[in-house]
Parts: sequence; structure tokens; C-alpha cells
Amino acid sequence: MDRVTVTEASQVAEARRRAVAAALSIGFDETACGRAAIVVTELATNVVKYGVPGEILVGIYEDGTGTGLEILALDKGAGFPDLGAALRDGHSTGGSAGEGLGAVKRLSNAFDIVSRPGSGTAVLVRLSGARGARSDPSDALPAFSAVTVPLKGETANGDAYAVHERVDGWTAIVADGLGHGPDAAKASEEAMRLFRRHHDKSPTEILVAVHAGLSHTRGGAVSVARHARDTGTLTFAGIGNVAGAVVSGPVIKRTVSLAGTAGHAARRIQEFEYPMQSHDLFVLCSDGIATGWHLDGYPGLAAAHPALVAGVIFRDFARARDDATVLVVRGDAP
Repeated sequence: MDRVTVTEASQVAEARRRAVAAALSIGFDETACGRAAIVVTELATNVVKYGVPGEILVGIYEDGTGTGLEILALDKGAGFPDLGAALRDGHSTGGSAGEGLGAVKRLSNAFDIVSRPGSGTAVLVRLSGARGARSDPSDALPAFSAVTVPLKGETANGDAYAVHERVDGWTAIVADGLGHGPDAAKASEEAMRLFRRHHDKSPTEILVAVHAGLSHTRGGAVSVARHARDTGTLTFAGIGNVAGAVVSGPVIKRTVSLAGTAGHAARRIQEFEYPMQSHDLFVLCSDGIATGWHLDGYPGLAAAHPALVAGVIFRDFARARDDATVLVVRGDAP
């Protein structure tokens, strides 16, 4: 994802430029690009006015709901004491004539928001290039979503993820190439290539194949998980510090990943099983996210759009000195 820090008005234009560039890259027409520009301008302006420090993340989504532009506005400002009022068209918490979040929601194909007074706001917008397309995220939540960004100052992302949706569940992987930069990216990209070749195998077999295949790279940390809906179980295998967790209501069950570096040193590769029901979430994070992440203080967030969950975890727990990835997969997917 493209990341734009927003602390002053001059950065609003940069956020808009990057969003339009991303929209053009996936074939948005002039009208759809204009919609993206309006949405990002409003979101970034709101961050400047009410949410500094904050940032805008812009990426491309491709899942069972389609393909389009995904935008996250994340801040640690004052938050909204009355979300209902903030979402009314024309409402502005600063008393200006701005159209506000209500207009953003109206222009979006999917929209979700969480705000906590004193802790900030996170807004998700998805935009489709299709004319007239609209969808309510509560009606068609995607199976998964992720926030993945390189270390600030880098263009290559040493992290990568993939999800293979199955009739009976899904299989997911996150790879974190050792270090950061182009060589780390090569390692994680090779892990994704091997995952695409072996995704129908068990997590252990996938991880064995990835471990063997990364020997010509600098290696990294890799974790693989498979959810079986019929048995309500999650099978997990990991080498290194890509950390997984099953979120079931207020309870977070952390998964076990064994020490080592995929591609170079793994004394043992072993699967572990955990209960995971249809209403649960699975979260998989590279070590650019602090291991003690939690969703405390955000009642109902686990039922929100997966991209919004990933965005809040990223905002609150990302480390400043590494690439960072948060993958969130719903238990009832696909």
C-alpha cells in the first residue's frame, strides 16, 4: 500500500495524487478517478483538521467482491463523540461548509468507520471503477483484507501475503523477508510463488516447500494457516516471528510459531490446531507489528470490515523500524 503522512494541508494534494495514480493503474475512467479524488481530499482534510497526527493508506483490493481502490484514513486525534452526527451529509465537526464523512460514505462502494473519543478515528473506503456500482459492507463483507507497507523511505516491501479461498475454508500465508529492502522483497515474493504452487497441501507441507525453496534467498519468517469450516479448526505452522492469533469475541488466542529462518535454519516444522468458529477472525502479523496488539477499547470492531480491523491494528501497534503487515481473515469465508 502507498502511505502518505498527513500533518498539514500541503500533504492533502499528495494523498489525492497517489490515489488518482492508483485508480488509473487499474483502469478507472475519468469519472471514477474524480470520485477517488473527492473522497481522498475529504478524508485527508479531516485528518488535518481534527486528527493530526494521521496518515492515508492507498492500495488495490482484489477479492471475491471484485477489484478496486482501497483507502484507509488513520489518525490518533480527538475522535468523534457522536458518529451518527458526523456521518450526516453536510455535517462538519469544525462548523465549516464541508460535505464531510456523509458525502464520503455516499460516494463509496464500501464504507466503515470506528472512532473512540481521545484515541482517534479509522475510516475505510472502497471504490469500484464500475459505473453505478454500490454495495453495503454489511451485506457483502470480503473474506479477507490486509494492510502491508514498507519501511518508511523504502519502495520495496519485504513483507508479502496471500490467501487462497477454498469451498471448505481458506489457506493464508504471510512472509517477512529478512531485513528490509529489495533483497527482503525477493525472498517474500519467492515464498508467494511457492505458496501458489503448493496451496492445496497441508500447512506443514507448504512450509516445507517454502523452506526448501528459499535457500537461494536471504530467507525470512513465514507462517501458514488453514481454516476448515466443517470442523471449526485452524491449523497453523510457522518458522520465525510472523505471529498469528484467533480472535473470538474478547478472547485472543495466540498461535505457536517455532524458531528459525525459512530457507536457512529450521530445526523443526510442526502444525498446531486451534478452535476457530465462523464468527471468529484470524489475524497474521509480520514483526513490524508489536506482538502485544489487542482490540481493547473498540467494542464490535471484530465484526467490522476486515480492512478496518487491519487498519486499527496497524495504526496502534506498528513499529517504526520495519516493514509491517496485518492480514485479517474471517472465519466464515468464503
